[in-house]
Amino acid sequence: MFNPFKRKKQEQKQEIRTNDSTVSADELLDEVQEESSNEEVETELSLHPSWKLDEEQMYVYRFMNNEHPPLKPNQISLGGFELNKLENQAAVGAFVRNSLSKKINFNNTTVLLIDENGTKLGRKEFDLSKLGELPARSSRPFIFIFGENDLFVPLEDIPAEGWKLAFELKKPAQKHSLDLADSWQKSMANEEIESLQKFTESLEPPKSGEVNFLGLKAVQNDNGDLHVTMLIRNGSEKSINLQQLPLHVEDASGEVIAKGGFQLEDFEVKANTSKPWTFIFPRAMIDKEEIDLSNWKAYPKQ
Repeated sequence: MFNPFKRKKQEQKQEIRTNDSTVSADELLDEVQEESSNEEVETELSLHPSWKLDEEQMYVYRFMNNEHPPLKPNQISLGGFELNKLENQAAVGAFVRNSLSKKINFNNTTVLLIDENGTKLGRKEFDLSKLGELPARSSRPFIFIFGENDLFVPLEDIPAEGWKLAFELKKPAQKHSLDLADSWQKSMANEEIESLQKFTESLEPPKSGEVNFLGLKAVQNDNGDLHVTMLIRNGSEKSINLQQLPLHVEDASGEVIAKGGFQLEDFEVKANTSKPWTFIFPRAMIDKEEIDLSNWKAYPKQ
């Protein structure tokens, strides 16, 4: 493992500034909370097997590790100890610290580089499986390399002091809800809106990033036109805009009875919402004389 921080033993006499940022283990990992207490947990230095250090270097890292304050139970911490500016990169050394009484493993984890005011200087997702298995109540040094594309400020503007590394915690999943167009809001009774809202919330939400379509209602009018109401479900954390939608409709026989492409104007489905919309197939677009809507489905077709 690359180690740009080969400090000498005599350097330990200099003042070492620590800048820990700490989170609860359950905020970062799928870990079961251990019994809470006010006990202070000292984290013992643990080196990755690929790190080959001589006795002098081991002394330096033990000393730097001991400078970090003890943790409380159930905590994971990033304890920064040095930042070096390399060519087009910021190399940040930090101890990843585990106060749990069991070993833990990391996967891809997003880490922020921030200044003393909490302003983000950089952000990058790191494969922390490379950290290896972190023993119970231990502290392991790791080198976080931020390239130019990972930094929000020029490399020369990153301060030599007052910086800190922090885990970017995942935001709680937003509750999936109903998104009604203004025209629907105005035309529907409050009871109908509440009923549709409850129905939407009763469904299993789409998978993260998934967009799917659920048929709500299919009715053929007296003039032969087919009205198909779909629930467009957006499981993404970003709004989506649909410009056109090719739809196929099957009746109870499993045959495609209607198909057509629909042009949509300013049709937005907000993040983590479902939006109902009715698509009208004129009689001329229906390929079957007698249709059976006792069972049906509609789906986009490329």
